[in-house]
Amino acid sequence: MADDPLFQRFGKAFPAGTVLFTEGEQGKTMFVLQTGKVKITKVLGGEEKTLAVIPAGEFLGEMAILLNEPRSASATVLEEVKALVIDSNTFEAMIKSNTEIAYRIIKKLAQRVRDANQQIESLSIKDANQKVVYTIMRAVKNQGQQLPTGNFKIPTVRDELIAQTGLDQAKLDEILGKLQKANLLKIDSTGMEVAPAEKLNKFLEFLAMREQFGDFA
Repeated sequence: MADDPLFQRFGKAFPAGTVLFTEGEQGKTMFVLQTGKVKITKVLGGEEKTLAVIPAGEFLGEMAILLNEPRSASATVLEEVKALVIDSNTFEAMIKSNTEIAYRIIKKLAQRVRDANQQIESLSIKDANQKVVYTIMRAVKNQGQQLPTGNFKIPTVRDELIAQTGLDQAKLDEILGKLQKANLLKIDSTGMEVAPAEKLNKFLEFLAMREQFGDFA
């Protein structure tokens, strides 16, 4: 990476805990992550909420320089980051001179709109168990890799599920524990192995019935 001409020109390293930008400040740069992870947070109802965890290979901070508006959220480094730091003039020049870059950015922005709509839909679900299962199913659809067993592997980690469901870690771990006991998923250091959609759908049907009729002793 040190030999990468782009990194030599625009690259910078940020240790864990670094605040890349703060909600409300004027945005002058965007970041293209080459390594590490960044947490996106926003103050809602007086509390700081995690909206997303951005992994390596993604970019962030582009909306402020595209719209010339204050930052809509804050960004904090979770794991040491190496990133390209691009200012508005450089970004505009790159877009104008390279149609492939422009297309990739437009495609990524469209995906983020889709993901935001799906997250809003997930957050509107009242039952926490259903919320987690729906979020996992969405992750399987978007990035799952099918295994020979018929199960699917996703790289989703707890921080991302917390961001996508709005649950705290204790509640999320409780629900993930139930799903593991039901043999619907397994968790390891690389992510989750998830049962096929038909099994998850049956579990959702069970949760819907329980919500409608309650638990019977």
